[in-house]
Amino acid sequence: MSGSDRLTWLHLLLTQHLTDLPPNRATEALILSANGHIEHALYLVDDGETVWAHVEPGSQEALIAYLESMKFFYRVEVADRTADIAVVHLPAGSIAEVPEGVVVREMPYGRDLFLPRADLESYAGKTGPAAGILAYEALRVEQHRPRVGFETDHRTIPHELGLIGTAVHLQKGCYRGQETVARVQNLGKPPRRLVFLHLDGSEVHLSPAGTEIRLADDGPEGRKIGFITTSVRHHELGPVALALVKRNVPVDARLLAGDTAAAQETVVEP
Repeated sequence: MSGSDRLTWLHLLLTQHLTDLPPNRATEALILSANGHIEHALYLVDDGETVWAHVEPGSQEALIAYLESMKFFYRVEVADRTADIAVVHLPAGSIAEVPEGVVVREMPYGRDLFLPRADLESYAGKTGPAAGILAYEALRVEQHRPRVGFETDHRTIPHELGLIGTAVHLQKGCYRGQETVARVQNLGKPPRRLVFLHLDGSEVHLSPAGTEIRLADDGPEGRKIGFITTSVRHHELGPVALALVKRNVPVDARLLAGDTAAAQETVVEP
């Protein structure tokens, strides 16, 4: 997204405060429905001339169509650069060098590089063996970072995932879905909350996304109180998962994911 009005324009559409975003500072933002449900997540950085963002694969056409419909008189241009730009993630602690001129999102948990696809193979050869998406997902789950399309469904609101403050700025307004955010923040509580699960490592199988969660005391036939959203095998933690459970589930409750025992860590306070 380029053009002299890009930050002012995005500030009106997204949940993040962007009018004063300095160059090279990473941030993230959401696009909500009119009812406050999460539709898109954008992982942003401005290089001084252009706002670069990566989004969920396959979502860019719908996102760009929405952005184009909201341009009005603003001096902005929107482009899909998927064909010629790849995203490379360097985890925190990585000593891999960043090529000169490459746009970088610098976060506490690592760096995202917007790397020309033509340079992808040669860059991987310089930095050592490249890890795939399974390794990235394991790190993401360990860091309790939700992902649109994984930790979200058609009714997910930002409070349920702990995105207030990171992707949603409470001191700004005038974006679609803001009324729901303000109402939950000031008057209510979200119906669900994100949790991190340690799954029983003695099980051979890994409980997949969608596995129903119940209270262990109620047994496998008990009332459903949530479901797994992402499950992975972590190189140190073993089988772990992110899940959405009802807000009033006790934080010390023993859980069953299908027939697999699961211990929870609080991500979003009830």
